[in-house]
Amino acid sequence: MIINILAGGPEELLPDFTDYTEENNIWVGVDRGVFHLLNRNIIPEIAFGDFDSVSPEELVFIERQVSKMKRYKPEKDETDMELALNWALAQKPSIIRLFGATGGRLDHLFANVHLLLNPLKEKNPASVYMIDRHNIAYLKEPGSYSIEKMKTKKYISFVPLTLEVSGITLVGFKFPLKNKHISLGSTLCISNELISDYGTFSFSEGILIVIRSHD
Repeated sequence: MIINILAGGPEELLPDFTDYTEENNIWVGVDRGVFHLLNRNIIPEIAFGDFDSVSPEELVFIERQVSKMKRYKPEKDETDMELALNWALAQKPSIIRLFGATGGRLDHLFANVHLLLNPLKEKNPASVYMIDRHNIAYLKEPGSYSIEKMKTKKYISFVPLTLEVSGITLVGFKFPLKNKHISLGSTLCISNELISDYGTFSFSEGILIVIRSHD
């Protein structure tokens, strides 16, 4: 099962959803993201939010089409996206994709990046990806991983999310590395590229954000 969650980030940053229409998809709307889904003729299975970012007329439009809504007061401990992600993790999907989670307010962006840590903290096996028109981002814990070249997103960056990431090794990259240590704030692993169809990256300690992107 794959769960796609659409939040209310800028519409111009949303990718083409026809690339994400597998038969086993479940769509979830978050706040204004529900309105964006309905405008694309996608009815979410469930919607989350305080809906303070939609007009009264838009809210009526949403309520007429979405049968299952979880409405909250604006004064709450979790963000709307966190509530939706927690629900999605509880469904035990293989993949969760977060759309509409970038652009706009920086506080929302940083909060959503840190939400990628939740499945790691809970030892939940779901792979969570944050996706917009220009980027795909996900987290990795220590290990060795294969990575495939993407024609549409040729740049690959590895950004530490912990104070230190130890033993990072890149094979098959334009700028290879062997057993390097990078610290929070380092730009050493920004904008690398694969030189063949596949490469590998590995590291022994820390947490990395892997970002696939294009200009």
